[in-house]
Amino acid sequence: MELFPFIMLALLAVLLFVLPARQRRTMQARAQALQESLTVGTPVMTTSGIHGTVARLDETTADLELAPGVVVTFVRAAIMEIRQPVTGIPGEDSPGTAGGRPADGTL
Repeated sequence: MELFPFIMLALLAVLLFVLPARQRRTMQARAQALQESLTVGTPVMTTSGIHGTVARLDETTADLELAPGVVVTFVRAAIMEIRQPVTGIPGEDSPGTAGGRPADGTL
């Protein structure tokens, strides 16, 4: 029974130091794989939730096209995930239209 506190302390050390370190390495490996898979034309989402398409890549930055002709430069680490291209769903209006009307509300 004298060793019980030391065993509990050792288990606590494992829980507090070893397991989070493993998770951190896994997350770093995923982030590295994401960065290596980026190419021009890839649809992505940034950590702030901005969606865009990769227009140009440098070693530390990525230019994202948010809308036609609107290009913004981000640090590559700000790219959180690669998104799938939007495809039309059968039976729904095309993107940018509401109830068959143009998106700007003109008739």
